[in-house]
Amino acid sequence: MHIRGDHSELVVGGRLDVRSAADARSILHSAVDDGVGDLVLDLSELDSWDATGLGVIMGAHRRAGRCGRRLVLRAVPAQMQRLLVATRLHRILAIEAVAP
Repeated sequence: MHIRGDHSELVVGGRLDVRSAADARSILHSAVDDGVGDLVLDLSELDSWDATGLGVIMGAHRRAGRCGRRLVLRAVPAQMQRLLVATRLHRILAIEAVAP
């Protein structure tokens, strides 16, 4: 897993899973705490995530809300988009629409 960017936009790549969750959580929490406005997570380079990785995203979403910010997911891969719909998390998370 790799995350690059700053406190307003991060690109998440690789696998967001139980092995990378602690590092990802730390980076996301720092980005939320140190910034203002929307925090955009570009998931275009993300290969996969498991339940733990999804939990990290939800935790960052809750933390952003407590800080008066909004977590926005961008370029969510189709497989992960289907999981968000199946779990109904697409109703809770801000997801940028894919341009036609």
